[in-house]
Amino acid sequence: MELTPQEKTQLLPLHAQNRDQRTCDRIKAVIHASDGWSAQDIAAALLIHETTVWQHIHDYVQSKKLQPENGGSKSQLSQAQTQELITHLSEYTYSETKQIIIFVKERFGISYSVAGMTKWLHHHHFGYKKPKGVAHKFDEVKQQAFID
Repeated sequence: MELTPQEKTQLLPLHAQNRDQRTCDRIKAVIHASDGWSAQDIAAALLIHETTVWQHIHDYVQSKKLQPENGGSKSQLSQAQTQELITHLSEYTYSETKQIIIFVKERFGISYSVAGMTKWLHHHHFGYKKPKGVAHKFDEVKQQAFID
């Protein structure tokens, strides 16, 4: 495989600017292949499998592809269901992901695993903060008197 000097000149800064390691590996594989490196040597240098190197080179030759295009799976919830769940979660606080899974199962008839729901929550910018415990014999008046 050969790159024109112009292509190589375009790829080098692209590699320096890119923060996605997978894209950088694709660029390095293409550049090293154009420099005459074998797929086996490239694989050893990048710590990836040789067939992956061949796939990266093939993708670049066929369609100049440098970005991985694995965007994940399609959401099980429709747009309307997603909006309804976001609204619900904005109004109600759950202490466990399992409780949200039960709500989704009862409301929409869709089953999620704990890991799947956690990914969904992160994708939709929901976070988790462990609640602080309060003693069951807590008396706010006595506490304030102690502080004073």
